[in-house]
Amino acid sequence: MSESPFIIDLTLENFEQVVLRDSQQTPVLIDFWASWCQPCQILMPLLSKLAEEYQGKFILAKLNTEEQQEIAAQFGIRSIPTVKLFKDGAQVDEFAGALPENDIRTFLDKHIPRETNSVLPQAEHMMAMGQFSDALELLAPAQAADPNNYLILIAMAKAHAALGNLDAAKFAVDALPEDQQSSPEISKIRGQLHFAELAPDPASITAAEAALEKDANDHPSRYTLALRDITQGQIESAIQQLLGIMMRELNWNDDAARKTLIQLLDMLGDDPIVNQARRQMFNLMH
Repeated sequence: MSESPFIIDLTLENFEQVVLRDSQQTPVLIDFWASWCQPCQILMPLLSKLAEEYQGKFILAKLNTEEQQEIAAQFGIRSIPTVKLFKDGAQVDEFAGALPENDIRTFLDKHIPRETNSVLPQAEHMMAMGQFSDALELLAPAQAADPNNYLILIAMAKAHAALGNLDAAKFAVDALPEDQQSSPEISKIRGQLHFAELAPDPASITAAEAALEKDANDHPSRYTLALRDITQGQIESAIQQLLGIMMRELNWNDDAARKTLIQLLDMLGDDPIVNQARRQMFNLMH
């Protein structure tokens, strides 16, 4: 028997109460395991740690498949460890195998609201209104209270990137779980940080504008203005500047315009202008 109020051993005697009734109020995570199963021995401590950390937001119900064969057979358990999540008396999700801790957190957070998530809608609204500093003031206490909440970290990275706080934005991104590092949203933030580092200074921009007025084939100046447009959010203008270089000199400066355009389009993800820009780039190259 566990000494924790958040961890119980599941049996035929308490199955109906715990899984069918108690899950009406609190999600129940059933871990199907056996003493001979090595991956089970890896997974169990992680689940127990999370049950304690979440402090009653879910109940961990451990089911020994050797001792409770009838229940295991009822669920058709063929391999272990298998983990099933119950809410409102019904199964809502499951996974098999000894997942890494961050993957388990992601699994849980899909179904178990975290208190710190309550600030996210307001913070996102603030950022949509351009109030990035105010959003950070709201997010910082939530992040301190729940350092493992990757949604808070993503929001903070977006706010810092918008304010030009490059080091702080990188720190937030690097603190994310590995499974979030390659998400489209984080790829976009990394792209923003990359271009922010390349942002030209005001004097360079002024010089480039003057030079381009005199010579439309001044590719370095056009490239400088493309970088300016990217960092200022004038994406369509930036795309046309880069395509303009490619149209005049396709392989200029070791394909700098094409490579930068590809990075920009990758950063934009599923933005509606991406497909059109890719078609224009393809036509220039062929």
